[in-house]
Amino acid sequence: MKYTVDQWVFDKNPGVRFGIIVGKGIKNSETTEEDSEILGKAELLLRSRIKPDNLKSHEDIEVYRNALLSVGINPNKFMNSVEAMSKRVVKGDSLPRINALVDRCNAIALTEVISLGGHDLRDIDEDLEVRITTDADKFLPFGEEDFEQVKAGELVFISGNKIQTRQWLWRQSELGKVRLDSTDVFFQLVGFEGDHGKKFNRAMRALENLISDRFEGSFETYEVNRTNRSIEF
Repeated sequence: MKYTVDQWVFDKNPGVRFGIIVGKGIKNSETTEEDSEILGKAELLLRSRIKPDNLKSHEDIEVYRNALLSVGINPNKFMNSVEAMSKRVVKGDSLPRINALVDRCNAIALTEVISLGGHDLRDIDEDLEVRITTDADKFLPFGEEDFEQVKAGELVFISGNKIQTRQWLWRQSELGKVRLDSTDVFFQLVGFEGDHGKKFNRAMRALENLISDRFEGSFETYEVNRTNRSIEF
């Protein structure tokens, strides 16, 4: 299976980096007390670093907002996932506990303030791409049973003609949802060169360790960037 990012994305964001980790044989579980505590510590860390009144202008959030603007996406209307999580947390709320894998991934995302999504490979049958939609593409909203058509011209993460994430970094589909019985998962991290690259690298290593140590799985790691737009896994 291939994963490819359209050249247009790099024309607009030359420094964007896509970290891909393919986890296999993962042993997910209900969230344990330790898992919940680790996520709770990540929430506390974020609140100590970012305040509600400077969330949008904080450098770790602003880099995603600017990336969305560069591809024509309104970051207020279609808030990227890490900003949406951070907004909830810095206001004093805790993230809901879903399952161990989701919660521990959220802990990494909050700790490094980085976009990190997981997609169950059992729902993915065709090559993966980050590209502009056509009229043939469709999306299954979270918790729904019926697909909805999506207008052409939207930047998405997609498998064949089934969208995995709308508006690039905004909303994931019901397809690919990480469940208790998920074993093979495609993880996609999005980061940037420069100072943000250190956070990106730490998040990648943290996720590798998480897969092998906490969930007893194996993994393959790749990076897609402007000099290497496609991988095969």
